[in-house]
Amino acid sequence: MLQPKRTKFRKQFKGRIHGVAKGGTSLNFGSFGLKAMEPERVTARQIEAARRAITRHMRRAGRVWILIFPDVPVSKKPTEVRMGKGKGSPEFWVSKVKPGRIMFEIDGVSPDVAREALALGASKLPMKSRFVFRPGEQS
Repeated sequence: MLQPKRTKFRKQFKGRIHGVAKGGTSLNFGSFGLKAMEPERVTARQIEAARRAITRHMRRAGRVWILIFPDVPVSKKPTEVRMGKGKGSPEFWVSKVKPGRIMFEIDGVSPDVAREALALGASKLPMKSRFVFRPGEQS
C-alpha cells in the first residue's frame, strides 16, 4: 500500500477540504481518466482496491497512472479508552481529494474497456466520480 517513506511530523490536524482542485484537473498521461466530483478523503486501501479493479478488468493491457498519493496520517484512539491522555497513534494514510481532481488515468485500451474498468475502480472509492476522455478519443 502507498504511504510516505518519511514525514516531517508524525501527526496532523484533521482540517477541512474546501473549494475545487487548483491543479490536476486535465488529462496529462493517458487518454481516459477518473475525475472526482465531491470532496473526500481517500485511504491508501481504497486507492489500492481501485487500482486492482482497474488493472484486472484491463487484463494487464495498457497502462494505469495513479495521480493521488496518501500523505496525510489519520490517528485513532483504541476502543474503550477514556477521554484525554493525548491524541491517538497514526492508524492509516489518506489523500485529500477536491472536486475536479483527476485520480486515475489509463491508456492503451479501447474506450469501452476503459469506461468499464474505471467504473469498477470508481465503485471502490467513497465519492462520486466521472469518466473523462481526450477530445477525439471517444465516439
